[in-house]
Amino acid sequence: MKYTRLTQQQLEELHPEFINFLATQSITAEEWASIKEEKPAVAEEELDVFSDLVWEGVLAKVEYLENISEMHMHLFHLTEKEMKLFSVKVLNPEIDLRTQVGFDWFKRNFQSDYVEYLTASKAYSDDKNKDKFDLIQQGAAITKGELYQWFERIME
Repeated sequence: MKYTRLTQQQLEELHPEFINFLATQSITAEEWASIKEEKPAVAEEELDVFSDLVWEGVLAKVEYLENISEMHMHLFHLTEKEMKLFSVKVLNPEIDLRTQVGFDWFKRNFQSDYVEYLTASKAYSDDKNKDKFDLIQQGAAITKGELYQWFERIME
């Protein structure tokens, strides 16, 4: 398995897609029930293959990721050729960027001496989707990129 298995909730939400996945392998509902009962290891493998296919599809479309902690923001723009990063560090120990109060403070004080910025870019490894997945595993969330784009505008 290249990525991680989808959760039970995710699998339930993707039930129609999973049925289509089984159908592409000529596995009927009755056969699937039999496989789960008689060959649980094979059923597990099918779930893993399906999960990897879903992850591949999602990762191929991801353009922006955000990883926000108490005093840091890591905002990624995943372009065709590289990963671009805006990194923000808040030096005020009373601020938690994960709260509305902390984020409002940041918006008012983003140009103060209490905020440091770093920009960077990095080429992908041989497996672009795995690079994206690794960022997600480290806590990044898929976004539409509004925050990254805001930074792009203010840094101009």
